[in-house]
Amino acid sequence: MTPHTESKCGLRFVGVFFLIFAFLLSLQGQNTKSQTTRGPAGQQVGKQTFVSNCVGCHGLDGTGTDRAPNIVTNSQAQKLSAAEMFKVVLRGVPGTGMPAFSQLGTPTIKSVVAYVRSLQGKHPSAPLPGDPKTGEALFFGDTRCSSCHMVSGKGGFIGPELTAYAQTHTAEEIEAAITTPDQRASIRRNATIVTTTGERYEGVVRNEDNFSLQLQSPDGAFHFFSKTDVKSLERGQRSIMPSDYATRLSRTQLNDLVSYLLSIAGNSPGSNTKKVDGFEE
Repeated sequence: MTPHTESKCGLRFVGVFFLIFAFLLSLQGQNTKSQTTRGPAGQQVGKQTFVSNCVGCHGLDGTGTDRAPNIVTNSQAQKLSAAEMFKVVLRGVPGTGMPAFSQLGTPTIKSVVAYVRSLQGKHPSAPLPGDPKTGEALFFGDTRCSSCHMVSGKGGFIGPELTAYAQTHTAEEIEAAITTPDQRASIRRNATIVTTTGERYEGVVRNEDNFSLQLQSPDGAFHFFSKTDVKSLERGQRSIMPSDYATRLSRTQLNDLVSYLLSIAGNSPGSNTKKVDGFEE
């Protein structure tokens, strides 16, 4: 082999070496970028990207302006899965003012979606503390939660509707609401009304002014009274919710109840989920 040939081979080797080195660097850069869109760093990326690209139309808190709709509390936006939101950001919405943001790249778009879902009160799935199936049986059975609370169209009327309760409450907050109901900021207290004709009604006062009041009974019916027709009104001092669940229920039963509420609100890993663009739907 001549010196000239050796020189050419050496140059080719150096060129190939640098190509491989550059390729490895690009992979490292992609991995780093992907990592920065997960966890606390990813949340910050999502927020910063939202502020830079979205607030001009959707507002700083995502509740909309005259240029774009509310994407936080709007029912249609709430129904979108993470995968569907990803597609909207990636491709835009033809025929509207929503442009495509494909130039942001998949990791950054995922961070934006995660940030918007956090504004909606939806948080990443976490392992359930108990068994939701057993919790459902308790909810509609021994604990009699369904006698006051409605879930997915089934149950009582006197307590708050709980289908989406876990979207904005953590497992710890749900358990506290069950075991210490009197410490909640908003407490529904039982009331007993006796009319001037001797009729007796029990329930929760929904509306009241100087001249009238409205009572909802446990069967969901509303009763309207003029205060001139009310002989006595006795207001309970405690929450209408039983205060002994902390001692009546075991740790396992509490975990099962909490898990049931988390599962129906969509805050738990589902058994029939499929992944689209890296998201579960």
